[in-house]
Formats: sequence, structure tokens, C-alpha cells
Amino acid sequence: MSTPVTVTYLFDPLCGWCYGASPGIQALSQHPDVRLVLAPSGLFAGGGRVLDAAFAGYAWSNDQRIGQLTGQRFSEAYRHQVLGREGHPFDSTALGLALSAVALTAPEREVDTLRALQEARYVQGLDTSDATVVEALLRAWGLVSAAELLASGAPQLLEAHGSRVQGARRWMTRLGVSGVPALVLHGEGEPRLVSGQALYGGLEPLLRRLLPT
Repeated sequence: MSTPVTVTYLFDPLCGWCYGASPGIQALSQHPDVRLVLAPSGLFAGGGRVLDAAFAGYAWSNDQRIGQLTGQRFSEAYRHQVLGREGHPFDSTALGLALSAVALTAPEREVDTLRALQEARYVQGLDTSDATVVEALLRAWGLVSAAELLASGAPQLLEAHGSRVQGARRWMTRLGVSGVPALVLHGEGEPRLVSGQALYGGLEPLLRRLLPT
């Protein structure tokens, strides 16, 4: 049996292109020859950005391009209930912390939780910048320990999440990555960057980029 190749996934939970990459990430996470490591970059965490009409228009236009390329759904509920909430934060902090809480308490469910959180926003139209919304979703999915960790703001969680974000940013700096999604392939020799574009072309071409021949 061959040793699985390790692939680090650089992403942000509020990145529309990362949502577009979700099918590819799901497939990679289930492949026996790949060990997938999630590395939240914190790209859209903090910063004080809020939704307004100009940003909503830009985001919706961009989302339509993502949908056309990837087949991922961006619903009218998302357009009106999320992008239409002017003055509300556009902040991935709660989502990143939630994923780190899952990584600490139920790591085998982290990839599926990322997908579910993305769909909660882009399909169901839930405001996942709101920590109370994210906490309720975790509880509904049976991730009670993760929800309680998120609600508590425990130092253990803050430290673990900070370490994950710092690790992702180190990779981005080292490999010259300016945006997400992106993949870092760890194998023989130096780790190398695989463009996020590879996530949109189907599993077989992606595996040819990642697995030794």
C-alpha cells in the first residue's frame, strides 16, 4: 500500500471561489491516496468590512461567474437574505473558529462541515458571519462539543485557530500565494504550489497534478 500524499488546502470559508472548489475538495478528502489538511487563511476575518450595495453587486456578479464555471448554486435566498443585509459584517472569523473547533473535537467531520457551512450561506441564505447562526448550525448537525467550544471562546480554541491561520499564511508567503483557493503539495523535495484552478477541472486531471506517476 502506498503512503498517501499530503495536500494542504488554503482557503477562506467566505471565499466564493472556495465554495466553487467544494466538489473537488470533497473528492480529494475521500481519495485513499490523498491526506487532505485544511488550512484556513483568515483572508476575510476581521478588518471591519460590512455589506453595502456596491459590494453586494460585485459579489453577486462574481458569484454568477463561479456558478457558471463550477455548477455550484448561489440562491436568491442568499442574494436577498445575505448580500441584501446592508451594514452587516462580511467576516469569516466565526466560520474559521467553528472549523477549528470541529478539528479539535471531530476532525473526521471537518471537510463535510466546511461544505455544509458554505451551503448554509450560498444555498439556504443564512448569515454565517453571525457566530450565533454558526453555533446553532453546529448543534443542529450534532457537533455539540464544537458548538460549545465556539460559544465559550476558550483559549484552547483561540490558540489552535491562530496557529492554523499563521501556518496557512506562512505557506502563502513562502510560495507567493496572494489569494485562495490554493493547494500545497507535500512530497519528495520542496513543497510546491498547485493553483486553485486545478480544483475546477474534475477529479482525474486534479489527481494527475497531485499523485506521482
